[in-house]
Amino acid sequence: MHEKENPVFLRKEIMAEITKEVIPKRTEIEALLSEKFSTIPEAIKVERIISRFGSNKFRIEARIYKSKESKENIEPRIKTGKQIKQSQ
Repeated sequence: MHEKENPVFLRKEIMAEITKEVIPKRTEIEALLSEKFSTIPEAIKVERIISRFGSNKFRIEARIYKSKESKENIEPRIKTGKQIKQSQ
């Protein structure tokens, strides 16, 4: 596990590797990281889950914010299909 503190964005940037038979869900990764770093899952943004074909090892890239509010202020919001249709 590699951990880097980013004081500008009030977050920790995590790179980790886990072994699992199936691709882990983002909620599972958030739960694991929140337990390890003693934070709430809502303050975690799982950026990437990377695997190689036929392998059961997954590389995880995540960001752990100081609070849910700082995550909401920094991370871009993604529009859903319904929101896109309403804006047109």
